[in-house]
Amino acid sequence: MPTSRRPDPGVHESDYRVPAALGTLAWTVALVVLLSMGDSLPETEHWWIGVCVTGILLGVFGFLYIPRLLRSRARAAERPASRTGGDGADEA
Repeated sequence: MPTSRRPDPGVHESDYRVPAALGTLAWTVALVVLLSMGDSLPETEHWWIGVCVTGILLGVFGFLYIPRLLRSRARAAERPASRTGGDGADEA
């Protein structure tokens, strides 16, 4: 006999910029290591430099975008329930 499903835990809001900054920092360190290798980095592995640069750019974008995302979530939460159908349920 299947057991009943436990309710989902509440959402734990935190500062999402911290993991974005740490990830960006990690990509930056990796880029510095690759660049410091100079000529000892094989030609077939130079594509990693582009990966690091892409990781840094995406991390900076995420770091700058997260406050905007959180503001829009807060505005959506402040909207009256009457605009969503009255009962708070999403319409299909």
